[in-house]
Amino acid sequence: MVGPKYRQPSTPVPAEFKEQPPESFKESDGWKRSQPADQALRGKWWELFGDSKLDELEEQVTISNQDLKVAEARFREARAMIRFNRASQFPTISVGPSVSSLRDSAHRPFFASSSSPTGDFVLPFDLSYELDVWGRVRRTVAAAREEAQASAADLETVRLSLHAELAFDYLELRAADAEKQLLDDTVKAYVDGLKLTTNRYEGGAAPRSDVEQAKTQLASTQAQDTDVGVQRAQFEHAIAVLAGKPPADLSIPPAPLDTQPPIVPIGLPSQLLERRPDVAASERRVAEANEQIGIARAAFFPTLMLGASAGLEGTSLLNWFNWPSRFWAVGPSMVQTLFDAGRRRATSDAVLASYDASVANYRETALTAFQQVEDNLAALRILEQESKEQREAVAAAEESLRIFTNRYKGGIDTYLQVITAQTATLTNQRTEVDIRRRRMEASVLLIKALGGGWDKTSLPKF
Repeated sequence: MVGPKYRQPSTPVPAEFKEQPPESFKESDGWKRSQPADQALRGKWWELFGDSKLDELEEQVTISNQDLKVAEARFREARAMIRFNRASQFPTISVGPSVSSLRDSAHRPFFASSSSPTGDFVLPFDLSYELDVWGRVRRTVAAAREEAQASAADLETVRLSLHAELAFDYLELRAADAEKQLLDDTVKAYVDGLKLTTNRYEGGAAPRSDVEQAKTQLASTQAQDTDVGVQRAQFEHAIAVLAGKPPADLSIPPAPLDTQPPIVPIGLPSQLLERRPDVAASERRVAEANEQIGIARAAFFPTLMLGASAGLEGTSLLNWFNWPSRFWAVGPSMVQTLFDAGRRRATSDAVLASYDASVANYRETALTAFQQVEDNLAALRILEQESKEQREAVAAAEESLRIFTNRYKGGIDTYLQVITAQTATLTNQRTEVDIRRRRMEASVLLIKALGGGWDKTSLPKF
């Protein structure tokens, strides 16, 4: 076989992740340090979140998502091309029977005149076989096999992306439910505040401006409460489409997001390249590009063909199948291109450039994989600390609101102080909900960055 042997390109691999948790971490905080014996995520990774509704929706993605069906069809197409190219390793045999009546011209030169018609009954069998001396056919089959493996990895990439997207949208929806619940409770508190200011105004203990301020605060919060419904509806519709359903056929009952991020085993950096389907697809396409180099180089050598033809030919049905009617011919032939104005050289240069591009794409995909893991490890670590700080800010804001409300009731402070405290409390509470959402979503993105439980050994063998 002419052409280079394939060697998997090298890529920088760190000894450990920069953003992984320190030695003093607690696994209860949602962390799990990488250990050499760690196994990748297995099976249905979304079950880590402990939400039965999410589990149900993820199963529907596997069954009914249309983008997943497209990727699966592309894989079947690539797999069929293996059989198509593998057929070139075997002879092609064809048959072309024909029956005709012949009448030669009476005026043919150099032949005796005869105008009587004759019959021609032919039953030929033809064989054609390319002797794969330089490995062109074998490399073509190998290239098709590697493309099919890349398509299988593409299918897993689409599958992982769709499951992660649904989990992401689901967490957004649950965060909207939590925000809705928070605003509902806040509206109820503001209604009570409006009653308080109204009673004080009617009793002459507060100016009318306090009532108007309370009304403004209530109406503004009601508007925010209503606006949350827009986002929730959009996420519900997106989930329905991911699950392969019209939005009208799916309704998800409200349930606020109140869980903590799951513990995610991050494994070792050296294992990451084996666990990412997109990295595996890029690597398989590098191997395919290497086969194309060999195919291009084989074009510089002669093509050796073996041809054979045999059959029966007679002048009528009576003698068509007689033993003397047999004929046959067999022999090899060789074709060598002597001049093509640089066409083969240009093809060779093109496939070499394509190989270099494939290697660069593989390395970039690997680097991006490391970046995505580091990004989400950092996000989880920082957001975990931010969550604790925000919890303290919420507690302080709630206490401040309680103090200012009591002081207003006692006639010490104006209602403006209460409104300021109410605004600060609501802002901090909504920030707390948002941080919880971001922590959960970072967990989903980390699982996706780690490959979601897939492993390169799962690639089909052809």
